[in-house]
Amino acid sequence: MKILSIGECMAELSPQKQAGDFHLGFAGDTFNTVWYLRRLNPDITISYYTGLGTDAISEQMRAMIKDNGIDDQYAVVVPGRTVGLYLISLKNGERNFSYWRGQSAARSLASDPKVLSRAIDEHDLIYFSGITLGILDATGRETLLAALQAGRNAGKTIVFDPNLRPLLWEDTATMRDVTTAGAGVSDIVLPSFEDEAVWFKDANPKGTTQRYLSAGATTVIVKNGPNPIYYFSPQGEGTISVPTITEVIDTTAAGDSFNAAILSGLNERTSLAQSITAGCRLSGSVVQARGALVTV
Repeated sequence: MKILSIGECMAELSPQKQAGDFHLGFAGDTFNTVWYLRRLNPDITISYYTGLGTDAISEQMRAMIKDNGIDDQYAVVVPGRTVGLYLISLKNGERNFSYWRGQSAARSLASDPKVLSRAIDEHDLIYFSGITLGILDATGRETLLAALQAGRNAGKTIVFDPNLRPLLWEDTATMRDVTTAGAGVSDIVLPSFEDEAVWFKDANPKGTTQRYLSAGATTVIVKNGPNPIYYFSPQGEGTISVPTITEVIDTTAAGDSFNAAILSGLNERTSLAQSITAGCRLSGSVVQARGALVTV
């Protein structure tokens, strides 16, 4: 299976044990997922479709992507732009983010529909997120959604994490509408119930599931923090308990790493329940260390 992830990788400043010390790395939701996927499946082909500038930090990011065994040939180079930056602040293991992404080249990743369509055509599974949609302008969103729909019509598997981040959007109504459209072009949707309950007013994970099935998805897996994960697919539905974590240090990339295990299961053709269980184990290890990319 050839997997393509579409989105934004950013420069990350993550806090260290000594107050005031930060580590510079590179991370971003859709990149984090394929970074973990590479470690779960060293032999599959993984590509990352993003935007990069021509400055030094963009070159550092490109080198990091390649060094981790991820194909960078689909990166769109945007002269005069750079990479976005975010800083993580932690309190009791929960993270808050401060962003600087106005000049991010990834905002132009859907600027060439032909290149985007060709990248989708050359892969079996395409993964994207609500953040991917949120950083684009209205035209870019339409271009991306149309390309993904065409890919789905051609038999590609489309996987979507809504990853609701209202600060990226013009308003919450637009976020909800475009997120629903994103689910509508997708086979598999991987929402987080905490966010869905706030922004869509879902009463429970089954409500979240039904809403995304009504939008057009066929499989929905609802992440729910330490609570049981609910899933529905054409093969059946159920819940999977999440192992207890005694100390949560940093929840950054918990959902991203979980998603990697789901993609790995699709590649290896394991049962959905097995993939969810593996995702719980992986994300449980990730939240017990600092930063988005954790060697576990």
